[in-house]
Amino acid sequence: MQSKDSNLNGTVAVGSHTVSRKKTFDWRNYIVYLAFIGVIIYFSVTLHDQGFVSTDNLLNIIRQTAMISLMGLAMTFVISTGEIDLSVGSIAALSSLTAALTIQAGFGMVGGVAVGLGTGLLVGLVNGLLVTKLAIPSFLVTLGTMGTVAGLAMWITDTAPVPIVDATFNFVFGSGDIGPIPILLIWTVVATIIAHFLLRKTSFGRQTLATGGNESAARFSGVKTQRIKLLVFLGSGFMAGFAGLLYAGRMHAGRFTFGEGDELSVIAAVILGGTSLFGGVGTVIGTVIGSLMIGTINNGLIIMGLDVSQQMMIKGLIIILAVAFGKKAIKR
Repeated sequence: MQSKDSNLNGTVAVGSHTVSRKKTFDWRNYIVYLAFIGVIIYFSVTLHDQGFVSTDNLLNIIRQTAMISLMGLAMTFVISTGEIDLSVGSIAALSSLTAALTIQAGFGMVGGVAVGLGTGLLVGLVNGLLVTKLAIPSFLVTLGTMGTVAGLAMWITDTAPVPIVDATFNFVFGSGDIGPIPILLIWTVVATIIAHFLLRKTSFGRQTLATGGNESAARFSGVKTQRIKLLVFLGSGFMAGFAGLLYAGRMHAGRFTFGEGDELSVIAAVILGGTSLFGGVGTVIGTVIGSLMIGTINNGLIIMGLDVSQQMMIKGLIIILAVAFGKKAIKR
């Protein structure tokens, strides 16, 4: 009987013979990066004379996608556990308003930031508890909180915007630039580094992926899966609240319309980036690239003169394609 041993170099020894394992390149693992490069090239060629490749326009794409990217980072953790959060856009709107009202009431930037983030954490806590303690599907829970929070955002100010005159808040949370670099880009880079570290280098990240990959097996292995799910919903609420602060800072006001429809863009960015809709697989960098690609497509379509309805149709097709590729990857 022949013995069989393997080593770290990808070779297998069978008896006296050595067989090499040939690693093959699977382009589906890099589809979002290849697609992003393709989108950039296409719009650069077709819209070159209309200013698409100008520095101002490229920086504007980054500003427009920053909030989607940040919410997408947290959504990556949620979807990696096999759950979903449809309430992020409504949370962003409500957080922008509570922060603006707090600043307007004289509690300053610190008070506004604390209340805005606290609003996001509170809704995230409600979502997490309903999912983990009452075992209600996250789709239904967050669909309900999406409507409830959106209605509350409209009700507390009777749909009126709340201006923010605190120049420091507006600079730090949205409209400022440090040299040529938008403050929104800095926030995105910092959040991406932290999220990537959490997902790839910590036990929390490993337990998040394990929970989504096989919850029963993870539970038997000692992972507190319900605790993990509660934490990812808290993180999603927090980042949605932070996105609300950035909306408010960029627009110098809190509005109930902020974040409207963002849940669609956020989920599209996450799935397009390579995170499995069925849980167990997540990529933070891919989410940011997916967000930038969606923002680039929206920007290019606007320059082309397409209206909002056409943009929505194309965004929906992007989600279908993203899920289709993700499902194929799972079946491999």
